Amino acid sequence: MTPTGQQPSIFSRIAAREIPATIVVETERIIAFEDIAPQAPVHVVITTRTQQYRNVVELAAGDPGLLAELVAVAAGIAAERSNDQFRLVFNTGETAGQTVFHVHAHLLAQPGPGTAAGDASLGEGSLAFR
Repeated sequence: MTPTGQQPSIFSRIAAREIPATIVVETERIIAFEDIAPQAPVHVVITTRTQQYRNVVELAAGDPGLLAELVAVAAGIAAERSNDQFRLVFNTGETAGQTVFHVHAHLLAQPGPGTAAGDASLGEGSLAFR
């Protein structure tokens, strides 16, 4: 249980190493790992270690510095994996596709130029609601 009495989210359990994941980056307050069902050649989930915030709106209101840190981590991953070109998606609410109510972002990108998939595009319509 968390200090607020909640069951730990799947992301909290990944951060605690209770569930295996391919960790990409860790900081004191952020953890990023490869998505288990990627929607793009580069698909990384970036989340806070605390599950205090259910979505990006709550995070922005409650701790804008932590939101900025999450975005900075995403930008660093994109610089390494996709030549700084990426999409950062926050689903907020069940009908918007949010399934884990622990704030997180999906970094989606093509690998950098010169790789097999690096010359493709994540066009505007590539993430339509399903």
